[in-house]
Amino acid sequence: MLQNYSFFGLKIQIKAIKWLLLPIMKGSGKIRVLLGMSGGIDSTAAVLLLQNAGYEVVGLTIRNHDIGLKDTETEPRYVLEARAVAAKLGVEHYVEDARAMFKQLVIDPFVQDWLNGRTPNPCIECNPRFKFHLLIQYADRLGCKYIATGHYASIVEEDGYFYIERGADTKKDQSYFLWQLSQEVLSRTLFPLGRLSKDDVREVLRQNGLQLKASDSESMEVCFIEDDYRAFLKRELPNIDTELVGNGKFVDKGGRLIGEHKGYPYYTIGQRKGLVVAFGTPKYVLRTNPEKNTVMLGDAEDLLTGYMLVDNLRLSCMDSNSLTVRIRYRSSAIPCTVEQQVPDGKWLIRFKEQASAVTPGQSAVFYIGNRVVGGAIISSQKGINQYIS
Repeated sequence: MLQNYSFFGLKIQIKAIKWLLLPIMKGSGKIRVLLGMSGGIDSTAAVLLLQNAGYEVVGLTIRNHDIGLKDTETEPRYVLEARAVAAKLGVEHYVEDARAMFKQLVIDPFVQDWLNGRTPNPCIECNPRFKFHLLIQYADRLGCKYIATGHYASIVEEDGYFYIERGADTKKDQSYFLWQLSQEVLSRTLFPLGRLSKDDVREVLRQNGLQLKASDSESMEVCFIEDDYRAFLKRELPNIDTELVGNGKFVDKGGRLIGEHKGYPYYTIGQRKGLVVAFGTPKYVLRTNPEKNTVMLGDAEDLLTGYMLVDNLRLSCMDSNSLTVRIRYRSSAIPCTVEQQVPDGKWLIRFKEQASAVTPGQSAVFYIGNRVVGGAIISSQKGINQYIS
């Protein structure tokens, strides 16, 4: 039977915090950890948990966007809040202005994916190319052995290999977003919130006199979009509705015109709401065609499939009978097998039960149990039938 450990008044099993305390138990003196700080609930709780575990916490706030910045303000709210939290908790704190780098590596590819008829997930691309890249750079510069973030996920080491595992809070689990992180990064990363629920995290803040912070609202799903991605595209591409794309046609599975739409980038596979045109029965987006500016509509059952094609497959275990895959962040894991590699470097994945709305541009993240064992990018499904026997 596992022992319980009192962590800020929370009864947590020793197994759940062993990964956090282990570096301290192995070493002597305080180990410096660089924590990505946004000033929100999660990063604030992460400071407290790391400090309580014996680390010397150094905070880095990456200024990557100015969403919500007023004309009278010189810094966005999240920078100000992070600085205030750091001062209150005695944390050495730095701010890195990386807006230009973020635009180049995250925002511009995000916009281009929509123009290419794909549905991107910017957080998955941001983590390895931008956020964790900068954290490692700064950690080396500031003499920090580890980096840490407020993600709801865990890292385990087995036979010298580091794996990501689902967060204990299934509603907040963020393992899906982290599959591209390298072994080098994972070997130096701590996720203090991995074995806690959101309620636990708020309780940590309350236990430390931060009642106001504990009542803060959730952060935005995509940090640089405060409203809707369509409005964001219009701000980034002022000519998207005139010269760049403009209105197009809805078509049915037979290619017949059945209505007019506002432009293919405003639609994603599986979408039902916002089609504007009334069809009598519910219709769903089946496919978008950037070349013709058409959006194909059909019924819910038309979205079902037993296979998908993926690009850039990275998988540590292909032949397990326990392999499952999540094809979007909010989806359940579906049992699957990796069938074969096909031309152009793509891989054919077979679902053991039907999946709905396989969407190019999204990540397919593979699990065995709660452990992430790899991932891939869902590619265009055009021509998939020729590979299905």
